[in-house]
Amino acid sequence: MYAILDIETTGGKFNEEGITEIAIYKFDGHQIVDQFISLVNPEREIQPFVVNLTGINSEMLKNAPKFFEIAKRIVEITTDCVLVAHNANFDNRILTTEFRRLGFTFERKTLCTVELSKKLIPDLASYKLGKLCRTLGIPISSRHRADGDAIATVQLFKLLLNKDTDKEIVKKAIKIINTKTIAPKLLAILDEIPSKTGVFYLYNKTKNILYIGKGKNIKKAVNQLFLRSSKKAKILQKKVVSVTFEETGNELIAQLKFNDELKAYKPAYNISTKTNGTIIKFSNKNLLVIDKGRNLGEKSIVLIENNEFKGFCYADLSYQINNIEILRSLISPMEDSILNRNIIKKYLQKNRVEKLIRF
Repeated sequence: MYAILDIETTGGKFNEEGITEIAIYKFDGHQIVDQFISLVNPEREIQPFVVNLTGINSEMLKNAPKFFEIAKRIVEITTDCVLVAHNANFDNRILTTEFRRLGFTFERKTLCTVELSKKLIPDLASYKLGKLCRTLGIPISSRHRADGDAIATVQLFKLLLNKDTDKEIVKKAIKIINTKTIAPKLLAILDEIPSKTGVFYLYNKTKNILYIGKGKNIKKAVNQLFLRSSKKAKILQKKVVSVTFEETGNELIAQLKFNDELKAYKPAYNISTKTNGTIIKFSNKNLLVIDKGRNLGEKSIVLIENNEFKGFCYADLSYQINNIEILRSLISPMEDSILNRNIIKKYLQKNRVEKLIRF
């Protein structure tokens, strides 16, 4: 679970700043499940340059709650969460300082979307939130206001999760179930899994991936795995302490992602497969396969360019789909392998997708 936030402050001397506005979105890795947005009376002057930047002035804040009045809500919405922010060190320092003034120790794990972006989307001209969002086609309104910047960070974080092939983000937030009795442990794991199309990952206590699976219904697929009675299945059931999942929106992305993850992680409890044959050619040299995404309004995009399979991404705005430069930035690269090409070809032969765009 993640608490994605943005804070606006008064400016001023280091560790003497006060909060003027805060926005927190609780995000489970797939959707927003809770939110808290509020102006805050900082009980101190706001620096003139900050007023010009944010539009927040002292008159707006005179009737706003003071920090001690919203502190409990902040604790509640961030408990058991990893804090995520664009320049997380700043936001975490401000929160820690405010709580320290109340005599309370506030400690949370943090993830910084600046650092993640530099690693997962290298070589961009700028990693400032506004410029980064423009490059990636992420809409951002109310720039330098907590709510506008926080919701843009949510969209950026979703993109980064999709690009994080090493699972570093997910591993930081994995919740380990510590119970020695098999049945209750597995039931607790199943309770948190949705009946959606996607890929799932079984972890041991050291956060190593034991098994990767996929399904049109992830919950059903995991349940069937837990009901197996073979010797290997029982050993796996005993070792698993956590399951994460990634909704894919459709079976094509699930199959492609499953295939790529098996090659990358080689889990001990998956059966290895080999694919022989010659590389097939796509009927169109440059093609976008557009199909339904993970939620209403979102689309999945498979990119084939110069007769090579490049990878996939998600987008919810038509100008992202229609701008090839933006699409290239959004794409999570995948291997242009025989198996991946066959998966795409067979899927298109057997299924109707929402749209095929030739360019």
